Amino acid sequence: MRKNVFLAISLGVAVLAATPFVNGFDGGQRVQAAAFRDRWGAEDLRVLASLRLSQLPAAPTDPSNAVENSRAAVELGKRLFNDARFSRNQAVSCASCHDPQKQFQDGLPLSRGIGVGSRRAMPIVGSGHSPWLFWDGRKDSLWSQALGPLEDEVEHGGNRANFTHLMQAHYRPAYEAVFRALPDLSEVPQHARPTGTPAEKAAWNAMSDRARTDVNRVFANMGKAIAAYEKTLVHGETRFDRYVEATVAGNPSGQQLLTPQEVNGLRLFLGKGQCVSCHNGPLFTDQHFHNTGVPLRHPTNPDRGRAPAIARVLKDEFNCLGPFSDATTEQCQELQFIAADDPTMEAAFKTPGLRGVAMRPPYMHAGQFASLEEVIAHYVKAPRSAVGHSELAHGGAGHTERQPIRLSAQDIKDLAAFLGTLSGPITEAPVR
Repeated sequence: MRKNVFLAISLGVAVLAATPFVNGFDGGQRVQAAAFRDRWGAEDLRVLASLRLSQLPAAPTDPSNAVENSRAAVELGKRLFNDARFSRNQAVSCASCHDPQKQFQDGLPLSRGIGVGSRRAMPIVGSGHSPWLFWDGRKDSLWSQALGPLEDEVEHGGNRANFTHLMQAHYRPAYEAVFRALPDLSEVPQHARPTGTPAEKAAWNAMSDRARTDVNRVFANMGKAIAAYEKTLVHGETRFDRYVEATVAGNPSGQQLLTPQEVNGLRLFLGKGQCVSCHNGPLFTDQHFHNTGVPLRHPTNPDRGRAPAIARVLKDEFNCLGPFSDATTEQCQELQFIAADDPTMEAAFKTPGLRGVAMRPPYMHAGQFASLEEVIAHYVKAPRSAVGHSELAHGGAGHTERQPIRLSAQDIKDLAAFLGTLSGPITEAPVR
């Protein structure tokens, strides 16, 4: 089972407690308090140290994707990621909703492919650290996640049989350099899949078991190549990281990297704002799912979030335990030990990472808030959820994990200003 790397990091920095300091430390020697503009206590410094990008370990190996560290797979995946031919209208690629010029998202409240979706496009940078993908966690690997939009009716709207023919026509050498030889497609119709239009389903059912397996394997391998590329996308250092590195190292001049307003926002983030309780670790996310009372976009058709997604990931043919996974049964413990009936998962959504967050409005799973100030104001009020296990059981308002927070209007501005210090570059890590 993958460990919560962020908890491990938080525990790991406990060694700092043995180092004497007032506002910072340097080689175990005390730093004079007067030399520092911003004075931090030992506990705050331990938390700050755990949030540094330098403390982010390498993304865990995905045993279900044997080619994720292949340079050839990365190169193939990048081409597929940007190829709009893999859509019904030949106009939608992965990059349409995960635009490299927009922090690998699209800046829209609801994602838009060949139609309009029901949720925001999540940014994908750093997603190799997450055991569950999408806002509701309905996929358990990055490669399986890549497959979902390809056949989704309002995203790419394509079908796996057609994708296999496209791979043969345009990518055969690149594909076969990573995977085995492409199968004989003489029995495979141009358009077929197990779900979709009646014609697509009929064509799929008319295929032999072997042909369906061949198509599914090529489809899965497309996802594995795309995932190999996506896993190379990493965050670069920010002003916040440089500020904390300087403070932890006992370098007072580095504290000029943040303004007093931003520093006050950081104190609120760690303290009475309670943000760090969920937005922790170097990626500023606990990788979990929470019901925080976010308003419904469609009151007559509420989004139940994580709750129904659990059943979906368990029966997914492309999950860690499925026939197209490269993992052994023992390597899929998260899927085996998932809580299949957890009432707290009603209307719970994944905690998004906050690196680059100021560059990615609007916010929440369906773009309900236009600005960071609106998001913070929502948490200050902590309204009851319109959907939750208590609502389902008793017909009343649902649960939410949040309690009201006392922040002034200026506090909200300061906290939003701090979040702006988490903006930084996105780069492609080299593959060895």
